[in-house]
Amino acid sequence: MVVKTAASVLEKFSTRRENLIPMLQKVQEVEGFISPESIKLISDKLRISENEIYGVSTFYAQFRFTPPGEHSIYVCMGTACHVKGGQQILNMLEYELGIKEGQTTEDGRFDLNRVACLGCCALAPVIKIDDKIYSQMSVLKLMDVLEKYTQSVEVTDE
Repeated sequence: MVVKTAASVLEKFSTRRENLIPMLQKVQEVEGFISPESIKLISDKLRISENEIYGVSTFYAQFRFTPPGEHSIYVCMGTACHVKGGQQILNMLEYELGIKEGQTTEDGRFDLNRVACLGCCALAPVIKIDDKIYSQMSVLKLMDVLEKYTQSVEVTDE
């Protein structure tokens, strides 16, 4: 299934090398991540090695190589968030979820990401889960927020 999707996306591109990044972006947009199968298809189409594709794609933080979770967690590491405990929040999430940043939990419920800035400096430290911002986070608040997402109930604005 992944191969068919990637193949149909790649049909729209010419075989010019400068299409590499747009191809990677489009495949990720459609599939949610860059699969090894997609890398192989791009390699064949552009006639460049898979290693070169990995080299280019791993340089950019925008690309992911594992399927995203049902809920994506983003931990802000901008200056204000970092100073106010962003790293501790990330460490706690890694511990609680049993994954490192850039990974997805075994059950597929969460993926964990570090971001440079979420643009909410006055509310630091912040995390974003899916499209919802949680401000002035602490370890205790974090546990309450995570519990909402693990109870399989729809999270609403409070």
